[in-house]
Amino acid sequence: QVQLVESGGGLVQAGDSLRLSCAASERTFSNYVIAWFRQAPGKEREFVSAISRSGAITNYADSVQGRFTISRDNAMKKGYLQMNSLKPEDTAVYYCAAAFTGRTSNTHPRQYDDWGQGTQVTVSS
Repeated sequence: QVQLVESGGGLVQAGDSLRLSCAASERTFSNYVIAWFRQAPGKEREFVSAISRSGAITNYADSVQGRFTISRDNAMKKGYLQMNSLKPEDTAVYYCAAAFTGRTSNTHPRQYDDWGQGTQVTVSS
């Protein structure tokens, strides 16, 4: 089991950028696929992006493709989500998730084992 702690959320205006971080407790962090999900009020949790164990393979939801970039630093045991050109519809709680046996093609929350507590991102118009 890996403990995850997100940070970097906040209130920004449309068009601004934010960088979310996900700090992991597990020293074998590199053994996990890392993903970002988000959940807006009254909506289901949705997949945003995932990155492979080495960082070589990434996957993005269509809604963020070209605007968001996922990355990781295995030595630092951290994952990142760089969010550019933010839109009001990006407003949500963003969660970091980890899967020991997963793939970057896994986009359903139940395919991930461990979750952070979430960080709020609010984009005003």
